[in-house]
Amino acid sequence: MDRAPDDRVADVWADNRRYLVDLAFRMVGSVSEAEDVVQEAFMRLMNADLDQIDDARGWLIVVTGRICLDHMTSARARHETGLDLPPERTGAAPDPAEHVTLDDSVRMALLVLLERLTPPERAAFVLHDVFQFSFDDVATIVGRSPAACRQLASRARRRVQEETAPARFAVEAAEEREVAERFIAACAGGDLEALLNVLDPDVAGHAELGFMPHVDVEGRENVAPRVLALFGPQTGSTLVSIPVNGEPGVLALRNGHPFALMVLRTRNGLVEHVSSVGDPRQLAYLSPLA
Repeated sequence: MDRAPDDRVADVWADNRRYLVDLAFRMVGSVSEAEDVVQEAFMRLMNADLDQIDDARGWLIVVTGRICLDHMTSARARHETGLDLPPERTGAAPDPAEHVTLDDSVRMALLVLLERLTPPERAAFVLHDVFQFSFDDVATIVGRSPAACRQLASRARRRVQEETAPARFAVEAAEEREVAERFIAACAGGDLEALLNVLDPDVAGHAELGFMPHVDVEGRENVAPRVLALFGPQTGSTLVSIPVNGEPGVLALRNGHPFALMVLRTRNGLVEHVSSVGDPRQLAYLSPLA
């Protein structure tokens, strides 16, 4: 006797959900949003004619990839108009250890870099370089020719290599650690003067924290107060030094959970750029590391 469609979908769900959430997470950068993407993909599968689908896993990969690409494109548009505010969510956050496989191919630093790519670049890079899909398969998902997808992945790969190349970092590791420690001490103590002294006069700051529109500021008199407002002692933040692609980084924890990641670009012993990214949902996968 033929099995009911719901039973067949349940089997596909059990066999492929973890893999699809892993793929979606690497594309959208948020565990909860990745789960939403995969749920939508399975809803579409339930509404499709299963008898007409020869490879349910392949079908779901294509659909999941396209939903992710749409999500990244719309999120980028909201971000550029200052409307990139996350919806309110209720209930306990999902345990990312149950859903996402952490391995060398997508560590924290790589995810930070991926957020700087355009949605098509990120999709092509993740699908080809991380998940080893052929460019013909990537083209099916991204909606461009295989040659165009090859160029997208190559461009993304160059950007990642440029960011991680040893020649990019002129300051010695010991000096970078000392700069990060001074930065952390100033923030932890709420010491505006000390923070000003560790920042380059022309320092630039960029923040994408999810709960607020992105912020770009220049000059240490503007950057320092904003850093203290977000990460000073009154916020209950615990700051931990953590290297990111050879540059000093600072992981901010609240109530023992990752809240934000700051990447400090230094020059001549001073911080010339502060980039703050993430929110508890985006950085949930860091909890086991923290």
